[in-house]
Amino acid sequence: MPRPLILASASSIRLQLLRNAGLEVSALPARIDEEAIRQSLEAGAASPRDIADALAEMKARKLAEKNPDALVLGCDQVLAFKGRIYGKPETPDEARAQLTTFRNQTHQLISALVLYDAGQPIWRHISQASLTMRDLSDSYLDGYLARNWHSLRSSVGGYKLEEEGVRLFSAIEGDYFTILGLPLLPLIGYLGMRGFITT
Repeated sequence: MPRPLILASASSIRLQLLRNAGLEVSALPARIDEEAIRQSLEAGAASPRDIADALAEMKARKLAEKNPDALVLGCDQVLAFKGRIYGKPETPDEARAQLTTFRNQTHQLISALVLYDAGQPIWRHISQASLTMRDLSDSYLDGYLARNWHSLRSSVGGYKLEEEGVRLFSAIEGDYFTILGLPLLPLIGYLGMRGFITT
């Protein structure tokens, strides 16, 4: 890649996905108040897609202003269920409440990407996946959280599909990378089309 690519995120899985795809990328967290912004957007009746897109853009813009010579990628993911947006659970009890709510139901994960170049947005993409959770027992949920809380605390919805979280689900519709929070195939396609990476 002729110019640096910066991931505006502290997400280790997103960074790993990009590096596994052979991209030279560094990660810098974009310090924005995501919860306050999300609440403000929800109060204004923004859709889950618009919330994910706006947060991804705010992250990219913040770092692009400080790194005008780099390509900056902002990402965000929201979980939508029955008209409500769910974020990262702050405590095991909150994670358990979320997982209990999703039990035997289908929810959506919406992942947004916004790419900045020279301080301006040049590309964006939004993908959605639908996940149906099994009718899990209370005892399994308790054990799942006890075994995995340290890892889950940074995950929207209180699960990680790439770990034991896969056992929570009976059906999934959508792209695996969207579920992980970074729709990788459209991104690689765009970077290749623009000549930012070789294809």
